[in-house]
Amino acid sequence: TLPCDARVRRAAMAPRRPAKRLVTALCRAFSGRGCQLAPKRGAERRDAAPSRVSRFCPPRKSRHDWIGPPDKYSNLRPIHFYIPENESPLEQKLRELRQETQEWNQQFWADQNLTFHKEKEEFVRSRLKAKGLDLRTASGQKATLNAEEMAEFYKEFLSKNFQKHMYYNRDWYKRNFAITFFMGKVALERIWNKLRPKQKKTSS
Repeated sequence: TLPCDARVRRAAMAPRRPAKRLVTALCRAFSGRGCQLAPKRGAERRDAAPSRVSRFCPPRKSRHDWIGPPDKYSNLRPIHFYIPENESPLEQKLRELRQETQEWNQQFWADQNLTFHKEKEEFVRSRLKAKGLDLRTASGQKATLNAEEMAEFYKEFLSKNFQKHMYYNRDWYKRNFAITFFMGKVALERIWNKLRPKQKKTSS
């Protein structure tokens, strides 16, 4: 779950969910031997850094792409790509493009979620202070604002980040069009490599 409230999760983070599904779909569709889902590991996520995608490492003998546990900051599942020994230059180009896109996507949502949480806390603190209220209630629980008051923050946050999300969506689609293009080229290359031996046997 993202650090934002459920009321704005669908609106503020709308591009995130299709993005995660698309990355997972690309992994499953493209990998010649399929993907493996990594087990959840709570301990290894606690010491993760915002700039890192994941500390999960697949087994050394694995011949699959692996989908790791959700990142602590971006809340996206990173993919560890399998590198075959006979990887062609075109396949390498595609893999590197997917890796770079994943790192870019992870970093964007890690920063965005951190900004949302920080600004939300500042908004609540300032409103409580204006009312002369403490950050904690008499019972020791964290003080909160009602839905109408928080709606002001959600509207302001979405408005302020509208252009940022617009640029993100534009770049996201550009990157995925490029990935899809290279996937098509790699698929044709693989088909050609399978057909060439048959052609040689027929001609001989």
